[in-house]
Amino acid sequence: MTSAATTPEAYIAQLPEDRKAPITKLHELIKNHMPKGLEAGMSYGMLGYYVPKSIYPPGYHCKPFPPLTFMSLASQKNFIALYHSGIYAKKELHDWFVSAYPKHCKYKLDMGKSCIRFKKIDDIPYDLIETLLGKMTVEEWIEIYENTIKK
Repeated sequence: MTSAATTPEAYIAQLPEDRKAPITKLHELIKNHMPKGLEAGMSYGMLGYYVPKSIYPPGYHCKPFPPLTFMSLASQKNFIALYHSGIYAKKELHDWFVSAYPKHCKYKLDMGKSCIRFKKIDDIPYDLIETLLGKMTVEEWIEIYENTIKK
């Protein structure tokens, strides 16, 4: 579900009560541990964490006006979704995350290409997400993006 909210605070305020605390906790965790240079805001109707135009002026290749997205966080109908572009673009990071996940959660990993779905809100691996945030720099993301995705 996308939102018309224009700020993270407005996005969180419109969430169902059972989603406010975990989304707020994830949002704060991401803001406090995201790679240096990223900014937090709204992106594509979700909480977004992106490379600002001041660092990467070309922006996203499909729609150059928005900044280059790195991560997004959303409350979907049946789960909380964390989208991490680096997991999609870098096989080593994907493989690390998949192998580390069972050590942090008692439930099976539910994951798409870049989307990690948390259906059990009481079993979100906050410590694993914190570690994930330190696994890629903004510079590395831009390089991967330009060499892999943008082509």
